[in-house]
Amino acid sequence: MQYETESWVGSNNGYMDIDPVEHIERLASDNAVVIFSMSSCCMCHAIKRLFCGMGVNPTVHELDLHPTGSHLHSALLTLLGSSSALPVVFIGGKLVGAMDRET
Repeated sequence: MQYETESWVGSNNGYMDIDPVEHIERLASDNAVVIFSMSSCCMCHAIKRLFCGMGVNPTVHELDLHPTGSHLHSALLTLLGSSSALPVVFIGGKLVGAMDRET
């Protein structure tokens, strides 16, 4: 797995310079499989292991380990509607869904 955090930091004291939803969409399109996760979430861990077990090397963004993670989590809620469940998976830049719903 490839963990990403540095790419989230903008030049504004750690706050993002662009709209968080736009940033999520850009991050999701940068790699074939992208997972937005929480490091302490057991379902997030299960999804990451599932992809790795299939030979996929997903890019993982751990929202709780980055100072702008709460902004990105809010943006994910906007993209998903009322869903709050993590992990959220993007494949080929398209939102596949979260644990509690498929899109």
